[in-house]
Amino acid sequence: MVSDNTKIGTGLMFLGFTFLFLGILFLFDSTLLALGDILFLTGLTLTIGASRTVRFFSRKDRIRGIIAFFGGVALVLFRWPMIGMVMQVYGLVYLFGQFFPIAAASLKDVPVVGSVFRQPSVERFFSSFAGGGARDGRRAPV
Repeated sequence: MVSDNTKIGTGLMFLGFTFLFLGILFLFDSTLLALGDILFLTGLTLTIGASRTVRFFSRKDRIRGIIAFFGGVALVLFRWPMIGMVMQVYGLVYLFGQFFPIAAASLKDVPVVGSVFRQPSVERFFSSFAGGGARDGRRAPV
């Protein structure tokens, strides 16, 4: 059974992604990007819980990604949207890089896109993130 906080958090994360997409679509509109960042972070907190969010964003081994992500959020809020989004993308790749091979391994079983993810070049690309976390038994980063 899924709790109400998880349902609300998932909805807020979806809205955050929607506003981020619209902000990029409308040539890096800083207002839409800032609203998307705030909704995404609020939704993440409601989805996985406040203590797990704080624990995830306070890990010392991922400090470079944390600083890049929150620095990007700050730059977007201070109306430097292009540089801020580049920093956020770098931070997200650094923070969630070990999750990409796990997601790619799961997508291999999907009927339409599975054949794309079974291509050797695509497999090599996703295994380059965090040393191929799907094969060595690591869990998702959250």
